[in-house]
Amino acid sequence: MVSRGQAHTLEAVIAALLLLTSVVFALQITAVTPLSASTSNQHIENQQQAGAAGVLSIGQVNGALKESILYWNASGERFHGGTINGYYSETMPTAFGRTLEDSFGDRGIAYNVNLKYTTADGRLRTEELMYRGVPSDNAVVASRSVVLTDDDRILHANMTAGDRIDETDFYVPDVGDGGYYNTIRVEVVVWRI
Repeated sequence: MVSRGQAHTLEAVIAALLLLTSVVFALQITAVTPLSASTSNQHIENQQQAGAAGVLSIGQVNGALKESILYWNASGERFHGGTINGYYSETMPTAFGRTLEDSFGDRGIAYNVNLKYTTADGRLRTEELMYRGVPSDNAVVASRSVVLTDDDRILHANMTAGDRIDETDFYVPDVGDGGYYNTIRVEVVVWRI
């Protein structure tokens, strides 16, 4: 016959084995990959977002952001030097494009630049300025708004001023009154490759 002390000991050993088996099972079903969320990944994503926000801020202060928006080939219905789809896929031949490339190009970071604006019927539309692929799950976004007025002019391929935007086949419609043309939200999406 088993004494009470031996029964309690046997119960404790069985409970410990069950607990150990549960922990081993839980560890085996959890996959840790290089792209798994961790504090270091979050830190890298925060750095990328801050870098994109900095590029946008610099571009807005020095006028390069608006310059890229207005660098439009009205007769070709795309950005000057853009692909047949209208956007850039390799390099953007503007000061803003050079800043983006200097900031992210040789660091293994891909980026897209999207332009969002309101149409005459109030819908939100997106135009791609730079497209380098589908962002990964760890992509981050930074954005900045640029206001266009009726006095803004599209830029020719040689960066000289052309017609006013309300007199051309510009991709963004005029939705305002009193000199206001439209507001474009410039989004930079960055991710590690």
